[in-house]
Amino acid sequence: MSELSRRRLLQLSAVTGAGLLLAACDVGGGSDTGAGGDSGAAGTGEGQIKALFMKQAGYSEDDIRAMTDEFHKKYPKITVEPSFVAYEALHDKIVAAAPASTFDVVLIDVIWPAEFGSKRIVTDVTDQFPAAWKSDMLGGALATAAYRDRYYGVPWILDTKYFFYNTDMLTGAGVEPAGLSTWDGVLAAARALKAKKVVDYPLIWSWKQAEALICDYTQLVGAFGGKFLSDDGRSVAFNTGGGLQALEFMKNTLDSKLTNPNSVESLEEDVRKIFSDGQAAMALNWTYMFNAANDPQQSKIAGKVGVAATPAGPAGGPGVNGSMALSVSSGSKNQKAAWTYVSYITSAEVQAKYAKSSLPCWTTSYDDAAVVSALPQVVPVARKQLATLIARPQVPRYNEISQILQVEVQNALLGRKPAKKALDDAADQARTLLS
Repeated sequence: MSELSRRRLLQLSAVTGAGLLLAACDVGGGSDTGAGGDSGAAGTGEGQIKALFMKQAGYSEDDIRAMTDEFHKKYPKITVEPSFVAYEALHDKIVAAAPASTFDVVLIDVIWPAEFGSKRIVTDVTDQFPAAWKSDMLGGALATAAYRDRYYGVPWILDTKYFFYNTDMLTGAGVEPAGLSTWDGVLAAARALKAKKVVDYPLIWSWKQAEALICDYTQLVGAFGGKFLSDDGRSVAFNTGGGLQALEFMKNTLDSKLTNPNSVESLEEDVRKIFSDGQAAMALNWTYMFNAANDPQQSKIAGKVGVAATPAGPAGGPGVNGSMALSVSSGSKNQKAAWTYVSYITSAEVQAKYAKSSLPCWTTSYDDAAVVSALPQVVPVARKQLATLIARPQVPRYNEISQILQVEVQNALLGRKPAKKALDDAADQARTLLS
């Protein structure tokens, strides 16, 4: 089956270490209280559990069902019933299901631990982490489920947006891939592609009013040296400096017709389809697009796909942290069984087996010949890019702030407001959500 789209503001954060001290002990019962309820229990460690996943990029539904079947063979006294929803519905599904304790295991985005942890929708599992995990996992992965030095899940999908290009199109325009290492170089390449009529719109982006838009904006904010929050964390800062320059860059690519105007209605899967149909030369997208665009059954450009680290701006070229974690629901009545399942499918062995769909969270996996052979072109790029990631801010009301920013960034892209006015309006609304 084809894999679908994927998610995900913006305080610059080079995530290269975990910095958390961990201890190991058994999963406890439901002592947490709040939006997630206080009815959870450790359970017997056997029986049925329900797990909520997303349908989109990273591990496919087929991958997850296969992992679960393998788990059942190893743990026959536990039965897992997986459910799948679109990423765009995942957050609200978790929140709505929490009072009834519908799910025992939920997949959470890197932007949700602050909200779900503070509301006690998911369980604090810091004490369940074996001490070795803090060194065995990549630092960017460890940050996925962390909030205020506590863990609210186990990293599972390690991802960032890479820069993809059509090698044939670049050759046709006389563009060398090495020139794509900076955003200035990307613009120069796009102008050459357009001037030589290789493609009408060289660039395609996922700029629909959704978290996908914020992910692209985040990478550009980092490239231009911006940040989301003020240094004291009490106010916003995206409406000045690099945050403003990033939005002006985006709008300029539309005005100069280097960016496909359909970008403002596109999610990542739309980007994948347009790029795979040979209608764009360059794009940012998650890891999954490399295999999808190289699959002759779903792509017209198989074998013509290049991948590189995100281009650099004046302040560098970090990628957005788009990782996800598996969490045990606070209301689960069978938390021991849930933890057994989470521990199994997040393990290095299972992740290595499915590395073609999502690169592992474990440091040693990148020296595993099976992992490298699964994605030989991507792994060397990932080694570089995963060392410096931009984290969107861990604040409890992030989703509300993101929605405000999505509206105002689109207002600027669609020409309804100047970039500065749009970001100032977003900042005025967002400040009240930080108090």
